[in-house]
Amino acid sequence: MNMNTSSKFLALAGVLCAGLLALNAPAADKKQIGGPKGGRLLEKTDPRAEFHVEKDRTVSITFYDAALKPVPVTSQSVTVIADPKDAKTKVEFERKGDLLVSKGKLPDGEDYSLVVQFRQTADAKPQNFRFKLETHVCGGCNRAEYACTCDH
Repeated sequence: MNMNTSSKFLALAGVLCAGLLALNAPAADKKQIGGPKGGRLLEKTDPRAEFHVEKDRTVSITFYDAALKPVPVTSQSVTVIADPKDAKTKVEFERKGDLLVSKGKLPDGEDYSLVVQFRQTADAKPQNFRFKLETHVCGGCNRAEYACTCDH
């Protein structure tokens, strides 16, 4: 390879790398918004739904408008499937005031998968949200790790 060909090759490699970085830029710029109660906001729910693990390991789902002001539950329903190493556990929810509250607690332990099945109405197709249950506090944003708003 002569110098002219090497220079062209390096220039092409640089352009390709810059293009790949540009493709990833919108995802890196997308700031995750945390819920007002310190929980995880579920994407693409209307109204916005916040998944929050309480100190006693029950879960509450609070709904918010676009300005993150609380709104009452209407026809929404939620079911959580927790998958610790022992066995899967299904957690049902009931309406309590203006929010949904789990009828039971999440299983003991950490770092297991959760599937939150959200339905806007009883006959709507469920939206599934998958994430790990990690309740330790993130050093960057001081939120529970399952609701972390940092870019790590």
